[in-house]
Amino acid sequence: MESTGKARKVVIACGGTGGHLFPGIAVAEQLRACGHQPLLLISQKSVDREASRKYGDLEFISIPAIAKPATFSLKMLPFLWKLWGAIRQCRAILRERQADAVIGMGGFTSLPPVYAGRKLGLKTFVHDSNALPGKANRLTARWCDQVFVGMKEAIAHFPGRSVVVTGTPVRKEMHVLPERTAAARRFGLDPARPIVVVMGGSQGARRLNALVAEAFDHFPAGTQVLHVAGSSDEARVREAANGRAGYVVLGFCDDMASVYAIADLALCRSGASSLTELAHAALPSILIPFPYAADDHQTKNAEVFANAGAALLVQERDLDGPKLATLVRDILEDPAKKQAMQEAARQLDVPDAAARIASAIEGSL
Repeated sequence: MESTGKARKVVIACGGTGGHLFPGIAVAEQLRACGHQPLLLISQKSVDREASRKYGDLEFISIPAIAKPATFSLKMLPFLWKLWGAIRQCRAILRERQADAVIGMGGFTSLPPVYAGRKLGLKTFVHDSNALPGKANRLTARWCDQVFVGMKEAIAHFPGRSVVVTGTPVRKEMHVLPERTAAARRFGLDPARPIVVVMGGSQGARRLNALVAEAFDHFPAGTQVLHVAGSSDEARVREAANGRAGYVVLGFCDDMASVYAIADLALCRSGASSLTELAHAALPSILIPFPYAADDHQTKNAEVFANAGAALLVQERDLDGPKLATLVRDILEDPAKKQAMQEAARQLDVPDAAARIASAIEGSL
């Protein structure tokens, strides 16, 4: 989408987790390409600070991230006081920047900027990438002109609102993946042999990580593993892997495009951002939802991919190492099944999601 109209100032609230931050960055990149002036509001968490350094051509401002406690908790009063302070801070930023619109990319970090924007008479939006939207987004939607969703299954959870299925944006470095051979060498792996990529995720990854280490010896002969274990679990997973040939362990990876370029199969949780990238890379997957995710929303996400034939869905409680290895073999040793899963994943991709969001914002102004 190329804009021919007036340059607009759009504030994007996208901090707290990578699942909110990276889609927000993708929207900012698209808006800037259209001649607009995006400003990203992120949390003070280290994940936001570290990730934003990679995008020095975009402007970021940190604001306090406020997680909502249980409704009847004694912590509710301090939360409401902090929330009101965050709203006042956001209102000042919006006025100073003479913003035209505000979009929240999810979570309670989005609520103060969107609410402040609404009270200032700006156009307001929220994006939800999950099949089952979170409580924060359902609340934030009350003050939005339009709601954007990544999956059509989310529409029913925003009754009475104007909802548009846009897909979930991916960063521009994901648009064209590197060549497999070069990417494999980057991680010390053989591009001619199968590679299973494991993404432990930022929360609750210990059991998933352990399962893969248990299963590895039962994978098809010659299979390699690239295991992004998470910084907090890296040492334990490295010890469990015990220096086995073809098993590479990373705590963190800032080059996910290369990870997807080498993968024949992914084993991971089913957060919406990860699933968006799996679809974009047309990558078959075995999805093991985080069992303690709010409202079990990761299972709802995984069901969308499993029902489409793009993934196998299995609950953590039903797995051990040998069972996981059997699922891996069933895919890697059946080329037709693997290809069908690849095509099903590709069909779930919305490659122009960022452009759809930018166009909807631009069209409202």
